[in-house]
Order: sequence, then C-alpha cells, then structure tokens
Amino acid sequence: MAGAGRSRDGRILSVPSRAHDATTARTSVDVHVARVLELLAPLTPRPTIILPLAQALDRVTAAETVSPIELPPFRNSQMDGFAVRAADVASAPVSLPIAGEVVAAPGTPAELRPGTAVRIMTGAPVPDGADTIVPVEDTLEANDHVSIARGRRVGEYIREPGSDLHIGDVLLPAGQLLASRHLGALAAAGLTTVAVRSAVRVAVISTGSELVAPGEPLGPGQIPDANGVALAAAARSIGADVVFEGRVRDDADGLEAMLDAAAALGAELILTSGGVSMGDHEVVRDVLEPRGAHVDVLAMQPGGPQAVASWPASRGAAAIPIVCFPGNPVSSQLSFELFVAPTLRELAGRLAAARETRVLDSPLRSIPGRRQFLRGRRTPGGGVTTVGGPSSHLVAALAASDVLIVVPENVTELAKGDSVETWEL
Repeated sequence: MAGAGRSRDGRILSVPSRAHDATTARTSVDVHVARVLELLAPLTPRPTIILPLAQALDRVTAAETVSPIELPPFRNSQMDGFAVRAADVASAPVSLPIAGEVVAAPGTPAELRPGTAVRIMTGAPVPDGADTIVPVEDTLEANDHVSIARGRRVGEYIREPGSDLHIGDVLLPAGQLLASRHLGALAAAGLTTVAVRSAVRVAVISTGSELVAPGEPLGPGQIPDANGVALAAAARSIGADVVFEGRVRDDADGLEAMLDAAAALGAELILTSGGVSMGDHEVVRDVLEPRGAHVDVLAMQPGGPQAVASWPASRGAAAIPIVCFPGNPVSSQLSFELFVAPTLRELAGRLAAARETRVLDSPLRSIPGRRQFLRGRRTPGGGVTTVGGPSSHLVAALAASDVLIVVPENVTELAKGDSVETWEL
C-alpha cells in the first residue's frame, strides 16, 4: 500500500489518496497561518519562573523589579584623589597635611579633621567631615602634605547614596529583554534572582533516511542534516528552550519512538522537517495523518507542503502541538519564520522581527498564484537586491541574505524601483 504507515503492533494504517496535480487548488498561506495560531493558542499565557541571574541572560522579565537598596548604598569617591573640606581649600593654593588613607574596603573611615586631607581611592567611603574630592592629577605631594592649586565646590566627585536609584524605585520594567547590563544592575542592587517568562519547551526532529549528522562521511545519496541545526538554533534565538533534538530515518516506528521521547522530556511544541510531501514514502504523513493531522499544499514558494498535528503528552497532560515543515532546508527555515517564529517571539516577550518596505534594485518575476519568498540583501538608501534564485535547496544564498522579499500571489512581475515588503532574518 503506497504511502501507508504501520502502528507499533504492525497494523497497516491507511492513508488518504495523495494525488495532487497542478489543477488542484492550493490552500492560501493566510489560512495555514490561522491554523497554526489555533494549534499554538494553548501555549499562552506563559507562567512566571524565578531564575538565578547566571541563567537569566536573554530572558524577558515577567514583572517590574524594584531596588531593595540605595544605589550607591553609601557616599563614595568618584576619583582617586584627596578628601577635603571645601572651606579648607577656598583660599587655594593651599598645602594640607595628609592625615590618612581610605581604600575601597569594608569598614567606616575616621572622621576628617578640619585643616587636613585624606588620600582616597575610587569607590572608597567618604569620611564624615569631607564634602569634596580633589582628583589626584590636580595635586602635588611632598613631605606628607598635599598641595591644592584651586578651590573646589561642595560635592565635587562625591557619589551620594541613592544618586543612581532609591529604595523602591523601578530598576527594570516588566517585558525587559535581559542583557548583560541589566544583569549587572540587578547584581549591583544585591539581587540574586529575577522573575522571567518561562520559555516554550521545543523539540526538533529531522526525518529522512538520506540524512547524516553534519561532519560524518557522506555515502552515496546521503546529505548532512542542516534542518536540525538550523531549526534548533532559530528556536533558541527567539527565546525557546530546545529540550530535544533528534534525527530519524523514514521509519514509522522510529518516528513514533522519537515523538514519545520528546513528550517524555516535557516538550510543549514539536517541530518536524521532511516527510510531508505527496510521495509514497513520507514518514511524517504516514504516522500523523491517520491520527488526525491536517496535511496541505500551500500557495507559496518555497515551502508548499505543510502539516499540523498533535501527539499525546506524557502523564496525561494536554496533547503536544506538532508543526511539520518540508524537508528542503530553505523551505524548512522559511516556514519556521513564517508560521512559528512570530508566536514564539510573542510568547517569549520578544519584539516582532522588522518588516519594512524597500525598493528593488533590479526587476524580478514571480509564479502566478503563489506567494513568493525570495532571499534578499538590504542595500544603502533603502534598497534591496535578490540573492540567488527561488529554489528551496539554495542554503548558501539564504546564508548570504539578511531579509526575505515577499511577493504577493497576484503579482507576477516587478520592475526596478518598485516597492516590496521585506522581512528581517
């Protein structure tokens, strides 16, 4: 039975006819977008989790964070120099005896006596009685005295408590994508954890008997698995947590076992590549279509064959959504950006990828009735140029691109200088 799949007990699972010729109406891209959005709707809202700062980079804050302390917490010196009383240097030039030294270390320094100076280091607590700092480069030392050439204002080079932030002031807003500078601010306030949105747990499965791990010797008819690497990286780059990565031959039992393994690891979303086309050996269709998968061919290029399905979760949880992409590497990566990435970005609290109008540097043609996604590169002055052709195997052209050029279904020709929509990659 062409295209049939087997259950684990060996039963044949019938598969509907896969006849699909040029006269068959293709499903619109927008219909499939809506279908994927409905499938992924149960992933919202994301629960809040508390993470140590060391694990919080590139996560998004789930709540407003306020400072529990004054920043800085005590009066300290902004410069290496000398702590003095402004009144004692008002009649400068003057020479003051050096009464001691304060370094950036625990403890409370002795009070500054009138008519003296204390050597002080950057970040060291300012002694009571001192009200200004004279930078070391503006002084001369000799015989345990410091010479100061000009007067100073009260408060010069002194950091007052709370001059950066007061107790209870907002340190970080909700929805902040955490970079190193934000983690540094949290640490400076004495915080060790931060409340963030939980990441969507994603599994990535590549299918195809021709696939081998990148770097392995290639036998006849074999190719490296680019989809697994690219899809996992794409998911991580927009805030997902990839909990499972697998590669399986065109074998129904093997795919079922891999889906179960992803479920056992707590995957909330499974992404597959390959095995959803119109041929007789399409393992993803063989396994998932008899279980209710919706398999379709879309009016787009590249990336026509697409599917959505679900898989039983372990421990009685809700079924796990599966979004199935074509096997050609450009089709797979483009499909992720079109159908899944916007939702994952939103769930992670990330900004949407930039979509803007640019001007074509050269004319192009497109297939009637298909939404075309061409690889492109931005050029100075708001322009864009195509990179490579439309074929779904041109991974080097995709790597050389920084945008997709979107050509609507009803457009077959565009001239140099025409405006086009571009999506940032």
